[in-house]
Amino acid sequence: MASADILPFFVAWLRNPLRVASITPSSATLASLVTKDISADTGPVMELGPGTGPFTYALLERGVREQDLTLVEYGSDFVRLLQERFPQARVLWMDAATLDKYPLYEGAPVGAIVSGLGILAMPPQKVAAIMKGAFRYLRPGGAFYQITYGPRCPVPDAILDQLDLQARCIGQTYRNVPPASVYRIARRGQVTG
Repeated sequence: MASADILPFFVAWLRNPLRVASITPSSATLASLVTKDISADTGPVMELGPGTGPFTYALLERGVREQDLTLVEYGSDFVRLLQERFPQARVLWMDAATLDKYPLYEGAPVGAIVSGLGILAMPPQKVAAIMKGAFRYLRPGGAFYQITYGPRCPVPDAILDQLDLQARCIGQTYRNVPPASVYRIARRGQVTG
């Protein structure tokens, strides 16, 4: 985590603690964990709630090309920062719950979606809208990677069942503030590894 990112992230959290899920940017350890199954062959990749970009940097380190990244961010301060840091990526200033309302891609070309969104603090209908919209763009065999600070998958079972999805914890780390887990969510019958 870059020390220069701590203050702007903390200020954003103070302004809207329910929208910004943590008081600090995600650690390099969490970024490595959430991106561990992703490689250059996975792209394009969509990232939801990239904040200051720790997962974005990890995706680039995994070999994903910057021009194959779509970064969906709602915080206007973060949008400007992301545009400066990742000029070849497509940075969209939008609420992830509206993914299903816009033609972001033709077909379903996305190989992975990485989410730093604070799903636990969202109402179920918003979580369902995010998941439905995200899976619209995710190709068969692709996966949605969600971090959480809670003890179980933050996407409720009822939503997973409604969308014919299943989740599996792929790891956890105490080297993050707060400690976090990562869930791999995929269409039923496609959770592997």
